[in-house]
Amino acid sequence: MAFASPPLSAALRRPPSVLSSAACRRRAAAAADAPANAFWSAIARKFHWETPWPADAPAVAWNFDPTAGPVYAHWWKGGRTNICYNALDVHVAAGRGADVALLFEPNEPADGRARSLTYAELLEEVTAAAAALTAAGVRRGDGVVTYMPMGVELPVVMLAAARIGAVHSVVFGGFSAAALAARLAASGAEVLVTTDGVGRGGKWVGLKAAADEAIALAAADYGHTVVTQLVVRNRSAADGRGGGAEEGAAVPMVAGRDVWWDDALAAAPRAGGEVVWVDAEDPLFCLFTSGSTGAPKGVVHTVGGYMVGAATTFKYSFNYMPGDVYFCTADAGWITGHTYVTYGPLLNGATQVVFEGVPTYPDAGRLWEIVAKYRVNILYTAPTALRSLKRAGDAFVAAHDTSSLKVLGTVGEPINPEAWDWYYSVVGASAATVVDSYWQTETGAHVLAPIPVAGLDLKPGCAQLPHLGIVPVLLDDAGGLVEGEGEGYLAISRPWPSALRTLLGDHERMEATYFARFPGFYLTGDGARRDADGHLWLTGRIDDVLNVSGHRLGTAEVEAAIVGVPGVAEAAVVGVPHPVTGEALYAYVVLMPGVEGNDALRAAITAGLRARIGPIARVETLHWVGGRGLPKTRSGKILRRLLRLIAMGGGGGDLGDTSTLADPSVLDELLQTS
Repeated sequence: MAFASPPLSAALRRPPSVLSSAACRRRAAAAADAPANAFWSAIARKFHWETPWPADAPAVAWNFDPTAGPVYAHWWKGGRTNICYNALDVHVAAGRGADVALLFEPNEPADGRARSLTYAELLEEVTAAAAALTAAGVRRGDGVVTYMPMGVELPVVMLAAARIGAVHSVVFGGFSAAALAARLAASGAEVLVTTDGVGRGGKWVGLKAAADEAIALAAADYGHTVVTQLVVRNRSAADGRGGGAEEGAAVPMVAGRDVWWDDALAAAPRAGGEVVWVDAEDPLFCLFTSGSTGAPKGVVHTVGGYMVGAATTFKYSFNYMPGDVYFCTADAGWITGHTYVTYGPLLNGATQVVFEGVPTYPDAGRLWEIVAKYRVNILYTAPTALRSLKRAGDAFVAAHDTSSLKVLGTVGEPINPEAWDWYYSVVGASAATVVDSYWQTETGAHVLAPIPVAGLDLKPGCAQLPHLGIVPVLLDDAGGLVEGEGEGYLAISRPWPSALRTLLGDHERMEATYFARFPGFYLTGDGARRDADGHLWLTGRIDDVLNVSGHRLGTAEVEAAIVGVPGVAEAAVVGVPHPVTGEALYAYVVLMPGVEGNDALRAAITAGLRARIGPIARVETLHWVGGRGLPKTRSGKILRRLLRLIAMGGGGGDLGDTSTLADPSVLDELLQTS
């Protein structure tokens, strides 16, 4: 394996309540307190470096204070490596080419496209794809954009781009043509990889038509030209599955620009798939994420530091051991699918499930069916999905054998205690460890997580402790350190390898967003509370921390209290101006099937808030939400910026950038009921 550190402890296969000691965690903390260059460099040396970084150069050079000069952090600069080589070639060269890398599970359970790929087979496909990109004119440093569903081809393209030193930018296949056009232009990519379409649940979604429209918009609105569009045939259309009016329809191809994926791979000379060695600080990918202003930010990550961070956190967060089967439900259109599908597992030589579909199709038992089918040991999914599946009932879980599970991960947002408890007791049968991970697109990898070896008494809804090598702090309004128990702005006081390096084309915006308010610290944009045990609880985004009559209330705490009321499936809380208290609580409440939003439920929510938080946590407005639910990204993140605008009267009809929404139609329903 490229990342061959020994397991921390065999005791990880047991639930945390029976671990005999926290000695491993203490050793890990001691290592994290060592000089950053020694700690991280010891891990970095586990990987293949075609040219090691200079012996007389520091492992890391950095500045987090914009008043002292440009903000930067450079890890192992001058060392030359390749993340694709470390994820694939190293395993094959070590004789593990026959090990299974990917287990593809299509949208339709009966679809004949289900298949497995060994590391040797995956390397062959990636090499062919790299040759096809090279033949299309892609060179080191060039951009490659994908607009695809989750499937084998998406990580193949990402790895192929990395193999030749190109910079990939994955655009979620649910984005609009306009959103894709803007990202094509921003990335400068002349090559786009898409598919004819995909079955998403019971619906067939044609992606090629949207990609064609985006290419036209990019040219008309931005003066940007896409020279080559590679199109993957999604055989679910030919197999008569996926549904929708476009099923089986001819796919228009533009001569001289559009090329079928299989044809491009067959025609490309294999010499073009050779490894290109790049500097550790060369860019690996740019991923666009929502900003607090609504304008997407192009977060740039570099090769060496991201590689080390992705591999390290995957191994220790999930206690991965050889032979385990891992399953992350995220789409690679989001950072979770980058770090914990495409790169982290493969750098560790893991076997993983890649799922094209959605957790509730054809019914709410689909995830548990997949867990039983592949004997999954590690499951990583979002609290949003868990709340939806909990709402469907325990019978869907009980119908399948989930006894293979040893680690249950959550990602995307703080998990409310009720969903945590259901995940632990029903899905994991109280025998698997719940890893509640906190991190961001910008951090590249986990920042807070209760590493299973810790021997901790896990606290539902709490991310608990910093990950290896991360030094978080809490800051008050003046930038002073909050010591001991207390609440403040969550920041990080020193660099870590997988952190963002810049925002595409706008380094000043990066400095202003993350470093200007508290020079010397990376500001996460989230608030947190430290309890008497030193454990960290996320209280919500800084711009979502409410100030009611001088009292600070975190949205996560209020939402957890509301969701704890019987009959409530999900909740999202925002603050609106109030002439007396400064801010008032406005709550969007998603109800369980058959439950009616009425005065009795309102009284129950009020009582629940008073009991869990106090009388100051009084909701001024309850907005009952219909069947379409809340506005979310595909990764499950609730876009509270939009909820706040709707609560304040609909933003005058202008809600800003909504391109990251998984289902834009939810906005119409919310506006009609506001």
